[in-house]
Amino acid sequence: MKTIYSTYITVLALGILGLFSRPAMAQESPLEEDYYKIMKVSSPEGTLLEVGGLALMPNGNLGVATRRGDIFIVENPTSPRPYFRKFASGLHEILGLTYQDGSWICAQRGELTKVTDTDKDGYADKYETIYAWDISGHYHEYSFGPKVSTDGNYFVSGNVAFGNEEWWRGESRVPYRGWVMKISPDGKMEPWATGMRSPAGLGIIDGELFYTDNQGDYMASGGLWHLEKGDFTGHPAGLAWTGLAGPPFKLTSEQFDAVVDPRKIKNTYGRYIKPENVVDEEFITLFEAKEKIPSIKLPAVWLPHGIHGISNSEPLQIPKGHLGPFEGQVLVGDQGQSKIMRVMLEKVNGQYQGASIDFRAGFQSGVMRIAFGADKSLFVGETNRGWGSAGEANEGLQRMVWNNEIPFEMRTVKAMPDGFEIEFTKPVNINSAEDLASYAVQSFTYKYHPVYGSPPVNIQDNVISGVKVSADRMKVRIVVDGLRRYHIHKISLDGVRESIESHSLVHGTAYYTLNNIPEGAKLAEDELSKYNSVAEKAKQEAEAAKKAAASPKKAPVAIAAKPVAAANEVPSLEVINALLAKNTCTACHNATKRQVGPAYAEIAKRKYSNEKIVELIYNPKPENWPDYATPMAAMPQVPREEALKIAAWINSLAK
Repeated sequence: MKTIYSTYITVLALGILGLFSRPAMAQESPLEEDYYKIMKVSSPEGTLLEVGGLALMPNGNLGVATRRGDIFIVENPTSPRPYFRKFASGLHEILGLTYQDGSWICAQRGELTKVTDTDKDGYADKYETIYAWDISGHYHEYSFGPKVSTDGNYFVSGNVAFGNEEWWRGESRVPYRGWVMKISPDGKMEPWATGMRSPAGLGIIDGELFYTDNQGDYMASGGLWHLEKGDFTGHPAGLAWTGLAGPPFKLTSEQFDAVVDPRKIKNTYGRYIKPENVVDEEFITLFEAKEKIPSIKLPAVWLPHGIHGISNSEPLQIPKGHLGPFEGQVLVGDQGQSKIMRVMLEKVNGQYQGASIDFRAGFQSGVMRIAFGADKSLFVGETNRGWGSAGEANEGLQRMVWNNEIPFEMRTVKAMPDGFEIEFTKPVNINSAEDLASYAVQSFTYKYHPVYGSPPVNIQDNVISGVKVSADRMKVRIVVDGLRRYHIHKISLDGVRESIESHSLVHGTAYYTLNNIPEGAKLAEDELSKYNSVAEKAKQEAEAAKKAAASPKKAPVAIAAKPVAAANEVPSLEVINALLAKNTCTACHNATKRQVGPAYAEIAKRKYSNEKIVELIYNPKPENWPDYATPMAAMPQVPREEALKIAAWINSLAK
């Protein structure tokens, strides 16, 4: 007892002296909130900050634009009591903001506007239209931007409208909905690219234009696209205007429909209606469509729906000197799940690709806009009006502050000719890193069709056939059998541990979009570790069983048979959490509170049978929930056995 007490006193003293950055007695692995603190930016009472735009001024003040049409200037935004000054008002749903040469430039619903304080009294007195575009009046015709190109022009993107009878079908009712436009400071517009559905996030990364889109018809999942002049990113609505003089290519709607026939599969309120002559296996993928329509631009990185967001928003490159080992990488916000992901990009054969990984969740509302402050903290502008979000608040402005401690994370994931190379932020434990059982890789892709979204398809578990750990233990090369071009590769490192404290990774799974497999030398067999603790244990158990079978047999001991589980037995919370996460249910639902969809406890109050809940998972009826703006899409990919377990758990909440 004396020895244990002395050890505790020594550890406590070392902690006081600062030799440990956190209590040394703690054994649990740190979480993302241990490194990145979320702080509220106090706004004046009664101010509704449904943030649509954020921009930093050279003096460190923050510009905040709102969906309600106001622009605020926030002085001393990182102080406990920042000062909000309403600079401009009366604008129409601002969803982007930039500061340039003493003026604010913002995208309203129908125009790009320049707002200036000419008399220097601190308030806007001059509103100039740089360029105006058509609007039909549909509620979903949002406009996003601008982002300033390297040559000083502005990029603006336009959301499509939705159909009258088929709510999920995107329509371009007026030019140039579903397009990105390039606009000069003197008001000349050039149609740049089309194929967008809901392009909520524009970003300039290493001087090049990128954008994020949201899942829906023809958009199997959210993703991050590198956008060049003349690109077509997949949604056909904007093709209605390629016959005009301005567009840089002439692909027509008819030519597109000949490849991706919109009549093959119809969808009404999320229900799949399949003609008799069409079987489930009859689908085309985006990369297969590209073989027939070369102008299709594949996403640089897919952001798997329900895992890395459901309504992806602004991408922002991390500046030099910010967030330690992650500088130069890209943060992507998500409105629906109220969180931020981290994206690592690389170019292979001249084409962008890379991996996405979770970064920080737990924001109070939907993450719409992000901007770094003068102190290197990250301002987060939020709104959830019309959709709901994981964060319960309807709006907000928060600040994420890093504590300058390095988390144990995958710093980068890069494609190799025979697998992937993962670089870490800290050295790995050699035993865990050389164990094949520490890794798992699964590849999949999505359908490309007029239906709202897509389940993962062509799912394949890839064998890990070898591992090589670098001499400094900062990198591992994993050799993966059956790499598949154009597929997403889910890379899980659940067994890898940090060298000193044996902590697991803060985020143990990355999703790599493999557009190209690099050329080059593959690892030699004699360079690889092939040790597999799971296989070794199975081998030992088999040998033990063989020995037991050869030894004299004892009289069998009667063991009472376990009762067969009832069909409606409620699974454990551990089991149900795994099922909800696997089937992306948590993207829209929470057990007790409203999110994008109703709380499970509210569904339980409807007193549906388990079978009825399963039926509604496969064929939702949004008309049963008229207070929710986003109808549930069908989930035919959920196995029936798992759907029944989820249903039994939902109904248990009524008790």
